[in-house]
Amino acid sequence: MTADQFRTLAIDLQGAVEGAHMGHADFRANGRIFASLDKDERTGMVKLSPEEQQEVVREHPGMFDPASGAWGRQGYTTVQLAAATVAAVRSAMLLAWQAAIAKPPAKKRPPAAGARHPPAAGTRASSRRR
Repeated sequence: MTADQFRTLAIDLQGAVEGAHMGHADFRANGRIFASLDKDERTGMVKLSPEEQQEVVREHPGMFDPASGAWGRQGYTTVQLAAATVAAVRSAMLLAWQAAIAKPPAKKRPPAAGARHPPAAGTRASSRRR
């Protein structure tokens, strides 16, 4: 499977959009990430439940692996694109997408303390610094 095929599977799901964070593509539904591609686009990720992850890894060894550390224990599952089939990834991605749309829309996080922000529209930057 190619990165373009992975991308197409993701964005073809209802309400899915492609975005980016931390230098790589991600795919969101309901404001929640359900899949992503790594920077070099050789691996992908689908966010499954830990139980779904165990089943997918067992059924498709060499295609899917738990992500390392705590991410993997939470269900984040690495997809080895070179070994993956479209059918297997479609099935896993559908599970990830269904979980994303089943939850309430994600709320935007407030900026980190001390983060700098541009002045609000209609205000003067110099007056905000006084």
